[in-house]
Amino acid sequence: MEHESRFLALNLILPPAPEPKGVYTPLLQDGHHIYVSGHLPVNTDGTLHRGKIGKDIDQEAGKLAARQVGLTILATLISNLGSLNKIKRVIKVFGMVNATVDFDKQPYVINGCSELFVEVFGRENGIAVRSAVGVGSLPDNVPVEIEAIFELNEE
Repeated sequence: MEHESRFLALNLILPPAPEPKGVYTPLLQDGHHIYVSGHLPVNTDGTLHRGKIGKDIDQEAGKLAARQVGLTILATLISNLGSLNKIKRVIKVFGMVNATVDFDKQPYVINGCSELFVEVFGRENGIAVRSAVGVGSLPDNVPVEIEAIFELNEE
């Protein structure tokens, strides 16, 4: 099944693709690779999920926020590439988790995004190398920020 067909079958609702809030581009193509800048958990109405995990929200809400970041990344890919079928596979996911110093379930939280990518791109093309790190704060007090690298299909 093509990625776009799989995505449509999941009946997912994408948020708007975010506009840069600084001096950067949300996506950069270099040869057959797409580098996606750090994305935040944007809701379908354009607002952000907010809160520090372990203080304001729990790990389940954090995992849902990471899934929302994945949807935001998909919105950026579609907005810039026109179709998810141009993607061959996910190469790398780097997740930053805004949490209290005693929180140690960062990989669990970032699974929210990783599991979404497996749903959309399939097991073979959706599982990437990955890092999940804890940080003391993130922009606008969001719980998660994620960047990713994708490989494009050769045309």
